[in-house]
Amino acid sequence: MRAGQDEPIRGGSAPRVGRRRALAAGVLAAALALTSACTGGGGGKPSSWQGGGDGGEKAPKAAATISEPAADAKDVPASTAIVFTTTEAQETTVEVKDSTGKAVDGAVAADGKSWLPAGALEYGQTYTATVTATGDDGKPATATSTFTTMAKPAKQVRVTSFLGDNQVVGVAMPLIVKFGRAIPEDYRDDVQRRMIVTAKPAQEGIWHWVSPTEVRYRPKTFWKPNSTVSYKVQAGGLPLGGGWYGRSDLTVDVKIGPSFVMTVDNRTKRMTVTRDGKVVKTIPVSLGKKSTPSSSGTMVVMEKLRHTVFDTMEELGPEEGYRTEIDYAQRLTWGGEFIHAAPWSEGVQGRSNVSHGCVNVSMKEGNWLFANTRIGDPITVKGTERKLQNGNGWTDWNMSWEEYVKGSALPYEPPAADTPDPDTTPDAGTPSVEPTP
Repeated sequence: MRAGQDEPIRGGSAPRVGRRRALAAGVLAAALALTSACTGGGGGKPSSWQGGGDGGEKAPKAAATISEPAADAKDVPASTAIVFTTTEAQETTVEVKDSTGKAVDGAVAADGKSWLPAGALEYGQTYTATVTATGDDGKPATATSTFTTMAKPAKQVRVTSFLGDNQVVGVAMPLIVKFGRAIPEDYRDDVQRRMIVTAKPAQEGIWHWVSPTEVRYRPKTFWKPNSTVSYKVQAGGLPLGGGWYGRSDLTVDVKIGPSFVMTVDNRTKRMTVTRDGKVVKTIPVSLGKKSTPSSSGTMVVMEKLRHTVFDTMEELGPEEGYRTEIDYAQRLTWGGEFIHAAPWSEGVQGRSNVSHGCVNVSMKEGNWLFANTRIGDPITVKGTERKLQNGNGWTDWNMSWEEYVKGSALPYEPPAADTPDPDTTPDAGTPSVEPTP
């Protein structure tokens, strides 16, 4: 995981300026997701080409105007985008330079109306933005705006990722981003525009706000096996409400492993395991008894513990509680449902349910599952007396796509059918080596 330095926080906060005029300023590579937007600068008038030419030369057909940051604006957030309009333009370029003349990396959004820097600008520095529009007559029209960013704010919000760089995860792994402070609802759209997901090959997906401090991303269907995923949160200097600003940008690269999917049917008391779409094993199980049924729904492996102790004495009391050593435990819910080895129930596995809600398997099968699964692998349990409650674990896949989309702070826009896909080939790297069943 790569994040900005957590320096001592100094300086005063600056007012939130021109937020609602900002436009989206980034795009998910290969039409994957929702990307960048911006906060504009302070006062002043928009800068634009004034027309006219020397010696009676005709003015260019194209025209350009920069609306944010306005010319000579002060206290501009370090996250600012360059928001502009052009007319009659066949080609538009944007260039931003600091006071030394050094160019700032960035990109124009797909809508052609804004430009976002690749990272937060420096605090307390002066920049000049130049937008050049060229019409079919070949004559360029330019607009410039010189502005100064705010001083480093005193109140900053830390942004973290659950996953680390180069981690290999299962096909159902949601991307999880957490904020050190609750993000007000009317700021979440700005944040979400700055959350850029890039996958190879490209896959349709969306961000979903689980809570004011946590947002997750999942594709429409499980991740394609062996794909690569990179996600970036451009939160550095971004206004987050109440005088708070994002502390730094965050970028994480992960790899999706082979497809390893587990399905448990309460009717047959069997788990069917598929790898890359092919059945590789059928495992007898014992699920929760009627008084403590297992949850039916789609869950995700969240944690793996080779050896642990289950202790419910305080929760259930001395009559119902227990303290038991457990091997090959894989957490599925926050409420305490696991896949784990249960040698005491091997005699009834495949025939009856005797657990306290967990998926019991034999020591041999528990060992095999533990060696083959990854964090983020999915398991679907069917036909029990209790339905899985959303929020009890990583239940992103327990919701339909239509339900999941409702958790986005931005309207969902399906990718156009004719959108080119530049990322059709997964990265060629060291192939994954999977244990054989």
